[in-house]
Amino acid sequence: MKLDILAFGVHPDDVELGCSGTLLAAMAEGKKVGIIDLTRGELGTRGNVETRKAEAMKAAEILGVSTRENLGMADGFFQNDETNLRKVIEVIRKYQPDIILANAFDDRHPDHGRSAKLVTDAAFLSGLRKIETGSGDANQDIWKPSYVFHYIQDRFIEPSFVVDITAHFEKKMESVLAYSTQFFNPDLNEPQTYISSGQFLETIKSRALMLGKRIGVGFAEGYYTEKTIGIRSFDAIVKEIT
Repeated sequence: MKLDILAFGVHPDDVELGCSGTLLAAMAEGKKVGIIDLTRGELGTRGNVETRKAEAMKAAEILGVSTRENLGMADGFFQNDETNLRKVIEVIRKYQPDIILANAFDDRHPDHGRSAKLVTDAAFLSGLRKIETGSGDANQDIWKPSYVFHYIQDRFIEPSFVVDITAHFEKKMESVLAYSTQFFNPDLNEPQTYISSGQFLETIKSRALMLGKRIGVGFAEGYYTEKTIGIRSFDAIVKEIT
């Protein structure tokens, strides 16, 4: 199954928080979208592996993505090494996305930056024919995505571009709240964490409002890219957004 967009998150809920509005907007245009979680989020203070898995599947159902996989790397301890690079290369070659969305390079959680570098490196190596993945008749073809974009997370990064998600913001927040053990839930008897307050959810809305204001829409998500985006004509950037 070839996908148009493959979104990577190091923890289940990263994609929902960072880029789920963009995924919904893309799917509304007929694009095929998938999610890859690198870890099971097993070091999270609240919930456990089983609840995180169930919540991730519920969120995927809410979003309506074509597929969601978990690569089972070690939360907090995974490294950008050959073993993990090959895992990411294999899923890139499996789904052949034109665009990859990944964690931020610099963020509060150290896993986010390592994940960003891991996915970026794997996207490059996936295009090298002398790196073989699969086996026998199931050998995989090489694949080089056109772009890797990094979504903004806790720390603010000046975006290279923003995506209008106004029509999809409510559904985005519904997918975030599928993680009932992680975010604000007054009925849950769990320790309070940085992300479990009602104020944290308000910051997600505030960020989207701020980015939306920059382009004159209700809500938006922002992205950073290391690769310069080129156009052949100004017509490519003429939009209905005013």
